[in-house]
Amino acid sequence: MKTQHYFSIVLLLLLSTASLFIGVANLSLSDIFNLQPQSLSILINSRIPRLLAIMLAGAGLSVAGLIMQQIVQNRFAAPSTTGTIDCAMLGYIVALILFSGSNNWVHLITIFCFAVFGTIIFVRFLQHLKFKNTVLVPLIGIMYGNIISSITTFIAYKYDLIQTLGSWTVANFASVLKGNYEFLYFSLPVLFIAYGYAHRFSAASVGESFAKNIGINYQRVILIGVVLVAILSASVVMIVGMIPFIGLIVPNIVSIFIGDNMRRNLPWVAYSGVILVLICDILSRMIIFPYEVPISMIISILGGSVFIYLILKDKANA
Repeated sequence: MKTQHYFSIVLLLLLSTASLFIGVANLSLSDIFNLQPQSLSILINSRIPRLLAIMLAGAGLSVAGLIMQQIVQNRFAAPSTTGTIDCAMLGYIVALILFSGSNNWVHLITIFCFAVFGTIIFVRFLQHLKFKNTVLVPLIGIMYGNIISSITTFIAYKYDLIQTLGSWTVANFASVLKGNYEFLYFSLPVLFIAYGYAHRFSAASVGESFAKNIGINYQRVILIGVVLVAILSASVVMIVGMIPFIGLIVPNIVSIFIGDNMRRNLPWVAYSGVILVLICDILSRMIIFPYEVPISMIISILGGSVFIYLILKDKANA
């Protein structure tokens, strides 16, 4: 186990170092050690904020997917397959229209409210659904998300915001700078709260009857889970844009190697999300260097492939 931990730390350090030094602007250790003003400015104002944003977004979306899979009782559930991200994007457009002159706090609260209420609608619908096939739940979620996305696009067309919407639906960390990513720090307390509620989420994943029999308020746990997922999704959507599939594939990959104990899995899910987004972001900067490929394109290809593999792996639904 110690070897595994050491390897994990070394891998994270190597990828983090690569992330700091790969980019259009040349950055070297010698310039940093010699305190070159331009190099220090690039490091402090661009590269370090980008690295922190990648870590927070990767960990946040991965844990959001893990929570969603527990409260929906489906391993193919995630913010991107249950309409949460789409509702957050609708909130983003509404915030731009209604509160264009307001500060970012108002925008974040609007995005959060839309994400919460949209996810609650979906969860309530699932609770009244008698037949919950493994593939049916994400299929309904994707259809629900497409309806919300169509409404968002219609509103964006009406108010001439389609270009703004398009830039936010293609996530990219290139625009992350010091001073415009700090809302992602909301992920940190949410991760600790999720860890504290891990046993309750696991009990809720077994079913409402089981949760009530062991003295757990099932509906309250579901609501807390939805709020945590919405906070994580809203902060990422506002700062980075729409990143698909992270919350779907990371918890499933971790469960294959470690099992289904949420309390044990959660730190590894957060870590694996960081590693996956770091790798994809580094690739996005190197594929057509010095230009960047939007990270959402790389993750969509990878996530879609893993999603198909997971479905085929489940022989009951293959």
